[in-house]
Amino acid sequence: MTEQQLKNYFHEIEDNFNKAVITNDINEIKKCITSDWVLVDSQGGIIPQERFFSVLEQGLLSHSTMTKEILRVKIYGDIALVTGRGQNTGTWQGQSMEADEWITDVYKKENEKWLCVLTHLTPVKK
Repeated sequence: MTEQQLKNYFHEIEDNFNKAVITNDINEIKKCITSDWVLVDSQGGIIPQERFFSVLEQGLLSHSTMTKEILRVKIYGDIALVTGRGQNTGTWQGQSMEADEWITDVYKKENEKWLCVLTHLTPVKK
């Protein structure tokens, strides 16, 4: 695959992941991630998926939009590093929120499907 084809391929995978998060449906999100997926961000540190799912179930976090521009994809055997810039809107603890972040998603190929192992978020400096 060319570099652009690889970016397009993972853009579709990332779009599916984004759509799953927007639904707030844990079963849909689980179709996109490994059983040990974690989220790393500047405020919560390493957030295990159980805590992320708990926040969704309690209605503390919801997303109404989520987009990503894929800027870099590197594949190392069954591991892929996908880096881009993402924007999202929604609510956190009942308050409107919006984020503009650098995102790195680490994917692992399992049974011919790419699943996210780790999502790392870094706020874009304003």
